Amino acid sequence: MITSNFNINSNRENPDYNFKGVNMAKRKNPLILEIDENYVPASTEEGEEYFPNGYFVFNITKMLKFIDDNKERFEIKNISVKEYRRGTAIINENHVDKVDITVPVILAEISPGRCNVIDGNHRIEKAYRLGVQTVPAYVLTARQHLPFLTTVEAYHAYVEYWNNKVKES
Repeated sequence: MITSNFNINSNRENPDYNFKGVNMAKRKNPLILEIDENYVPASTEEGEEYFPNGYFVFNITKMLKFIDDNKERFEIKNISVKEYRRGTAIINENHVDKVDITVPVILAEISPGRCNVIDGNHRIEKAYRLGVQTVPAYVLTARQHLPFLTTVEAYHAYVEYWNNKVKES
């Protein structure tokens, strides 16, 4: 149960009412990302796996290692195969039979409440072909997947993109 000091009978027409002592009229949206001027992009090394999404390129190898080293920070959720299946246009048919659908895919939150698969499309495709309804997934928030962008320019562009999506929602 969540409790607060919020008085349900407070004057709701007054935009300056307090919630736990915080002036809500001046409080920033917690989803808005601030630029970190000291941002260091994920390095890129030969043999690593990447997910290119237009201008944004994520280092999947480093992301997977970070998740593996910090499993307590990431919840595994079951996601709908049909909802996240992209079709066969991006599928390497030779790879589908080799994948293990019990290994969690990675979803990245690309706008508030909306996620894309950035690792695991072959697993989702195999699950679909086998008639499996759900697969395990790590669902990463914007703050969790930003460190794995591979350029400072992409980082700045992503923060701007994300903040615009927050404002639209």
